[in-house]
Amino acid sequence: MTIALGIPRHRPSAVDPSSYRLPADRPGSDALIDRFGRAATDLRISLTDKCNLRCTYCMPAEGLPSQPVDALMTADEIRRLVGIAVSTLGVRQVRFTGGEPLLRADLVDIVAACASLPDRPEVSLTTNAIGLASRAGKLAAAGLDRLNVSLDSLHPDVFALLTRRPFLQRVLDGIEAAGHAGFAGIKINAVLVRGVNDTQAAELLDWSLRSGHQLRFIEQMPLDADRSWSREGMVTAAETRESLSAHFDLAPDTVPRAGAPAELWQVRRRGHHRLLGVVGIIASVTEPFCGDCRRTRLTAEGGVRNCLFAHDETDLLTPLRAGADDDTLARLWQGEMWRKAAGHGVNSPGFVQPERTMSAIGG
Repeated sequence: MTIALGIPRHRPSAVDPSSYRLPADRPGSDALIDRFGRAATDLRISLTDKCNLRCTYCMPAEGLPSQPVDALMTADEIRRLVGIAVSTLGVRQVRFTGGEPLLRADLVDIVAACASLPDRPEVSLTTNAIGLASRAGKLAAAGLDRLNVSLDSLHPDVFALLTRRPFLQRVLDGIEAAGHAGFAGIKINAVLVRGVNDTQAAELLDWSLRSGHQLRFIEQMPLDADRSWSREGMVTAAETRESLSAHFDLAPDTVPRAGAPAELWQVRRRGHHRLLGVVGIIASVTEPFCGDCRRTRLTAEGGVRNCLFAHDETDLLTPLRAGADDDTLARLWQGEMWRKAAGHGVNSPGFVQPERTMSAIGG
């Protein structure tokens, strides 16, 4: 069952679960395979479409309408779907995203439930770190393995301009608390915006290296609510490398990429031999990596998406609540992934931006 998008306010009515069938041309396999030989082993789950920032490249200043609570997956429903993913479908990594996942009061319970599964996946969280200071220890104790924190500037005025909120110190406090809680190698996600923070790439990298974090620069993607994205306005991966190279020597990392979104570069001071660390660049638009994509996604309302830029998704929550068994839910999931396109099509002449925004999909 595939549903058209937009930002749905009502779930489709329940259908007899026995009516679901895998596509006839799909070979027998438990994995989340597609027609191009890719198998999804990395599950991204959005826990909410709400966020306490209003980043200019993501949400409008006034925010977006949010889903009612009863439309979102509960902690038990998330645990069940993750259990199917890891025990039956071959998923090995689970990352919780949003919106802002720290806005879920039951986040610690969700992490603990997934970390206690018999076929335990690696469990990570992408967050803006606002509120992390008071919860980092509990998340570590619950079994969270890794953290990704969004941070686009170290300057309060620039941070406030980008996020429309004066919360930089809360973010930095959250990152510091996470370090004290035992999280090592925290990944910092940064989006460079032309004319705003695009001259701060080297500063962010220097701070990340000195702090023991792993910086990732992410090209701005056409998933914003304002529909203001433009190719000319986007800071490209090539521009980012050029900016960093004015201060650092970059060399391709020797570790295989293995389907990871970020291409890693070894970092050294200009003219020095000592390795300082690595920096990642996620060039989704100008240097797409669709050919080795290994991700599958669940929206906060339980919809399977086979790509960030898909225009439809398969609803799992309605059949789950209607009594569908695990095998039926697995077949639905497999069927959606089998329909995955060869690439996201952003560079195609006929590309159309999805109606859903990044905050409603989950990164």
